[in-house]
Amino acid sequence: MLLRGEVLHSRASAIWPHPVIAILNGGTIMARHLSRRAFLSSTCGGIAAGFVTSNLFGDPRPPVRHPRATDGDERHEPNWDERFALTVGTKKGDLIGNSDRVLQAAVDYVARLGGGTVHVLPGTYTLRNSVFLPSKVRLLGSGADSILTKIPSETIKLSEDSDWYDQEITLSKSAGFQVGDGVVLKTKNPHNGATDVLKRTLVARKGNRFKLNDGLRKNFWLTGQPTCSSLFPLLTSEYTDDVVIENITLDGNAKNNENLNGNYGGGIFLQDCNRYTFRKVESRNYNGDGFSFQICHDVIVENCYSHDNANLGVHPGSGSQRPLIINNRLERNDIGIFWCWGVKYGHAEKNRIVGNRNYGISIGHNDTDNVMVDNDVLDSGKVGVLFRDDTRGKDFWANRNRIENNRIQNSGADDGIAIDIRGKTKDLHILGNQLKETRKPMNRIGIRIASNAARIELANNSIQGFAKTIDDQRSA
Repeated sequence: MLLRGEVLHSRASAIWPHPVIAILNGGTIMARHLSRRAFLSSTCGGIAAGFVTSNLFGDPRPPVRHPRATDGDERHEPNWDERFALTVGTKKGDLIGNSDRVLQAAVDYVARLGGGTVHVLPGTYTLRNSVFLPSKVRLLGSGADSILTKIPSETIKLSEDSDWYDQEITLSKSAGFQVGDGVVLKTKNPHNGATDVLKRTLVARKGNRFKLNDGLRKNFWLTGQPTCSSLFPLLTSEYTDDVVIENITLDGNAKNNENLNGNYGGGIFLQDCNRYTFRKVESRNYNGDGFSFQICHDVIVENCYSHDNANLGVHPGSGSQRPLIINNRLERNDIGIFWCWGVKYGHAEKNRIVGNRNYGISIGHNDTDNVMVDNDVLDSGKVGVLFRDDTRGKDFWANRNRIENNRIQNSGADDGIAIDIRGKTKDLHILGNQLKETRKPMNRIGIRIASNAARIELANNSIQGFAKTIDDQRSA
């Protein structure tokens, strides 16, 4: 067993070069403040290495100090010097082309060999469907010269009823749709009036009649005015692990595409995935989110640039645990960082969050135990940092979060607020922040605290240039 306070190190795979750091105290992992380098080391690499900490949680088994590649053992892997790699290019490379098909072929080939790197050479790749990412791949671009974009979207009405057990649809006209296209199907649910949304791929065709890659499982009846749209994320995945995306540019062609909600799409969209890392990825001009990941754990977004997207810059989605959002530029989105529902134990540090149309940072429904430190939140359209109200449950507020050493400047219009704490939010630590207005004070507020909020710690904050420094409605 490890002794009290002992540090446990392990080696990760070649894709995940950082060590795991776990500090144990009587068999319990203890949290502590780390430097940026230490925090990245403890979070980035160790998580993906396969949980190599055999002594965590009081496990009596000996630690694995000299791992071997053993058939079926995915928990321990040697630190290989080299893995399989291939190149994709528009004019040269192991695989040549400029569509989603060549990129999909490349990542599938690498995955079949147990993982490795796909190097995307300079060029513009125009997609008709998402690139679906398998586990254990690294997609490495060539920076600004490797651009993934998409075709203009088109929306067509369905002309025949399709039941929930069907695997086909009939369009009123085939228009520009082709076999292999990614599509989004929408309809009004005939039972509750809600909008049902499904993502599918067209896999066969006869006239205007298309087979889908999977069954509908929803009723697409003409009474619900169902439609089919050529919408999809540029990069996407479900139920995969240990993927790295680096140094690539994603352009959503927003001016020629309809909006796709961030619960279904984005420049990048993940669902039920673990241990993804994004480094030096530019996600821009998507009519939706730049980065969206739903129920995904230990996702790292580092040194990325998410800008000019219609909705959210970075969207840690419902139930996502331990996201790390560090040293990114999040500019001119609707919201810079949107902590969705039940996002916990996350860390956002050294991000430059500028000119987002509504909120710089928004946090709410059951988003607890997160840290936001040393960020620049500038020129937000309404509020710099918003703690949302949520009355739908017993205690759905964003409790036990820390806002520390951030610089929040010029938030909102004449009635803008730097930090707005709403509802029954409690147990917040607002420490050492610089809140500043360089415009006229007007009706602007530094920190507003709702009447039902509780246990809000304010310490060592510098608040300048506001009509009201702190509006604490609890004392009204």
